[in-house]
Amino acid sequence: MKLKKTLIVIGSTLVFLILATFIAFKVSPWPYSMLIRYAFNKEGIKVNEHLEKRVSKDVSAIVDQQYIPQEKAAKLDVYYPSSVTGTAQLLPVIVWIHGGGWVAGSKDQMANYCKILAAQGYTVVAIDYTLAPEGIYPLPLRQTQRSLQYLLENAKRFHIDTNRFILAGDSGGAHIAAQSANIIYNSDYATLTGIQPAIPPGKLSGLILYCGPYDTSLVDLSGNFSGFLKTILWAYSGKKDLDSEVFKTASVINYITKEYPPTFVSVGNADPLAQQSLALARKLTAVGVPVDSLFFSATYQPPLPHEYQFNLDTEAGEMALHSSLEFLKKVTER
Repeated sequence: MKLKKTLIVIGSTLVFLILATFIAFKVSPWPYSMLIRYAFNKEGIKVNEHLEKRVSKDVSAIVDQQYIPQEKAAKLDVYYPSSVTGTAQLLPVIVWIHGGGWVAGSKDQMANYCKILAAQGYTVVAIDYTLAPEGIYPLPLRQTQRSLQYLLENAKRFHIDTNRFILAGDSGGAHIAAQSANIIYNSDYATLTGIQPAIPPGKLSGLILYCGPYDTSLVDLSGNFSGFLKTILWAYSGKKDLDSEVFKTASVINYITKEYPPTFVSVGNADPLAQQSLALARKLTAVGVPVDSLFFSATYQPPLPHEYQFNLDTEAGEMALHSSLEFLKKVTER
């Protein structure tokens, strides 16, 4: 009898936990977001470690700089060639915004890729921003502009030529970078988002965008990734049904004009977000914005997944790095 009662208690507890978990996933984006964050961060750390063999020893770093006081997540890391240490030399600056579906990722996971870029003669800055669902849209856009302001204020210390900014990003970070550029170049868009640009248009020389989303209407919420996509959009927008007027501005593709800066766009042929980058490139070309792109045929082998560019052991990854550096040289040369 005692065993029977114990089994009943255990069974009832399990049923309660299962029901509570089910309800939690239905009423909040938090549980699934935390699972996504765990998985993404695990992969991000692995990718960063794999790049370590490509890092030059002649790169200096200044890390964990608080660019907004009292905001825990608002930190950035700075990398530049060691040869400029102790000199007054100023370099073009690449500000890289990490990906992770807005719910994961960190500047630390970008460290080695940023060092690889810095070794080519750039100051490279990796920024952190408040992840969702802790922070919702458009907080990362505000933080990005504040990071640019901080870099302006500390330009000499970080060897930054303030007339040659490049915004760059991957995945969700590419989305933030694309919007941040539009805030700088499009005053009407800045007004719609409620965010003031930190730098004038003439200081932003170009954009590098990898594997990002730029149009919410192209998101397939009924396909194989529907659960994942619904969760991250819910977490980032703060709205389960995405009916927010403010979040409409997240579809940056609808607000781009001919004033937008020169842009490099790339995505892998097997990336679920491939249509997003292709659509962006078409829009930029249609309005007369200079566009460099690296796309692959549908039959390209091996198939290139989301964030393919960070695998420098592949021909495609090497092509992406080379193309990025060629674009950087073109838009930053005096």
